[in-house]
Amino acid sequence: MASIYKDIPLDARPEDVWAAVRDYGAVHQRVAPGFVADCKLDGDSRIVTFANGNVAQELLVTMDDARMRLVYAVVSPRVKQHSASIQVFADGQGRSRMVWIADVLPNEIGPYIDGQMDLGGAAMQKQFRRDAA
Repeated sequence: MASIYKDIPLDARPEDVWAAVRDYGAVHQRVAPGFVADCKLDGDSRIVTFANGNVAQELLVTMDDARMRLVYAVVSPRVKQHSASIQVFADGQGRSRMVWIADVLPNEIGPYIDGQMDLGGAAMQKQFRRDAA
């Protein structure tokens, strides 16, 4: 199983980052605009349309306010396994780190997911730098 780990520094307070992340249906507006083009809620899932045109159903598994941690699973006939967690940590005065981990099968999609997570991380850094300004 491919396990992908991203540690993303953000120029925003952890509580502000968490408030955006926990707004599950607004990832396209509050977390990663430009990377995520649209998002619609459908029960416990969100249907995410990415800037490259791909669409994913992401099922909410857990939202833990005390730990500022969110877990979701991608539901897709093309992917055998895709679960991910996002957790926000304080990282000095007015800064935070987002740890984003995804576990995926088949292994062959690992490099694609890794690249997409890099693009997502860059969009998050841009978004939270703008919010902090």
